[in-house]
Amino acid sequence: MLSPSVESQLYKLPWVCEEVAGSPVVLQGPIDCGSLLGHRAVYRMCFAMAAFFFLFSLLMICVRSSRDPRAAIQNGFWFFKFLVFVGITVGAFYIPDGSFSNIWFYFGVVGSFVFLLIQLLLLIDFAHSWNQRWLNKAEKSDSRAWYAGLFFLTLLFYALSVVAVALLFIYYTQPGACYEGKVFISLNLIFCFCVSIVAVLPKVQDAQPNSGLLQASVITLYTMFVTWLALSNVPDQKCNPNLLTLFGNGTVLAGPEGYETQWWDAPSIVGLIVFILCTLFISLRSSDHRQVNSLMQTEECPPVLEATQQQQVAVCEGRAFDNEQDSVTYSYSFFHFCLVLASLHVMMTLTNWYRPSETRKMISTWTAVWVKICASWAGLLLYLWTLVAPLLLPNRDFS
Repeated sequence: MLSPSVESQLYKLPWVCEEVAGSPVVLQGPIDCGSLLGHRAVYRMCFAMAAFFFLFSLLMICVRSSRDPRAAIQNGFWFFKFLVFVGITVGAFYIPDGSFSNIWFYFGVVGSFVFLLIQLLLLIDFAHSWNQRWLNKAEKSDSRAWYAGLFFLTLLFYALSVVAVALLFIYYTQPGACYEGKVFISLNLIFCFCVSIVAVLPKVQDAQPNSGLLQASVITLYTMFVTWLALSNVPDQKCNPNLLTLFGNGTVLAGPEGYETQWWDAPSIVGLIVFILCTLFISLRSSDHRQVNSLMQTEECPPVLEATQQQQVAVCEGRAFDNEQDSVTYSYSFFHFCLVLASLHVMMTLTNWYRPSETRKMISTWTAVWVKICASWAGLLLYLWTLVAPLLLPNRDFS
C-alpha cells in the first residue's frame, strides 16, 4: 500500500485526497497527496485484517473441543475464509473517509499498547523457559559450560542495554533541550536497575527459584527498545533525528512546517521484526509455565501420551484434522484476539503513528510517545509483580 505502483491505482478511489466536506486537501511543504494516500490505505488494509480476526474471535468463543462444529471452521474451509477476507478488504477501501481514519487511529493506539504488553509477556516467558532449560541441562550434565553461557548472555544483554542508553542520550537529547527524553531515559534506567535488584533478593529467590538476572536483563533490553520506539516519535526535530525529508537527490532537515517521517526508519524496521517473532511465538508454542498458559489460555502438553494422540493427526477422506477431541490445546477465540491486536500494532508501526487529522504535515504526535512510554512502565510493573506476587500472596500456588 505504501509502494508507488499500488499508489497509482489507489487514486481511482472516491475518498482519495478529499476532506470531509469534499474540498481538496491543500498540503504544505514536501508532503503530497500520495503520502497521505499510502497511509490511509494501510489503515483500511489493517482494518480489514482486524475485522476478519475479530469476527473469528467472536465465532470461536467457548469452543472446547474439535467435536464442536465451529472447530471445523477453525481448522478448515481455507478457500472460503480467504474469500471472506478479500471481501472485507475490498469493502474497507470503499468506506467514506470522513471520521473513519480519526476514530480508527484511537483503536490502533489502544490495540498497539496492549500488544506491546503481550510482547513483554512472551519475552518474560521465553526468558524463564530459557533459564530453566539451561539450568536443568547444567544439573544433568554436571557441566559448568551452561552456567557460563547464562552468565555470558546476561552480561551481553546488560551491556547492550547500557550501550542503548548511551546512544539514546547522544542522538535523542540535546544540551539545554529535550528534557522529556532525558526524563524518560533516566526513569527507565532507574526502574530497570530496581527490578534487577529485586530479581536477586534472597526472599524473591526463595519464593521464585527460577528467577534470576537473565530474565531481568531481557526485560531491561526490551524496555530500552520500547524507549527507543517512543523517542523516535517525538515531534520535535531537535530531539528526533528520524524527522528527515527528501529534497531532490539529497536528504536534509526541513523546517518545522515541512518535515515528514517515513515508516522504513530503523525503529520501525526493528519493531516489525520483533512483531513478526512474537506473532510466530503466539502461533506455534505453548508455554512450560502454568501462569503463562493460564494467561494465554493454552494448555501444556501432557508429558506421557501415545504418539498417535500427541503428534499425529487423523486423516479422513483426504483431509487432516487436529486431534483435539477431548479438549483444545489453545483458546481459538483468544488466539484470534491476539491477531486483532497484532493487526492494530502493525498498522501503527507502518504509518509511524501518523494521525490522519494532521493532513498538512505527516508527523507522529505526543500520543504515540506517551503510549509507548506507559507501555514500558506497565511492562516493568508487570514483571515486578511476577517477582513479588508469591511474597504478597503466600496462600496462592505459584509453582
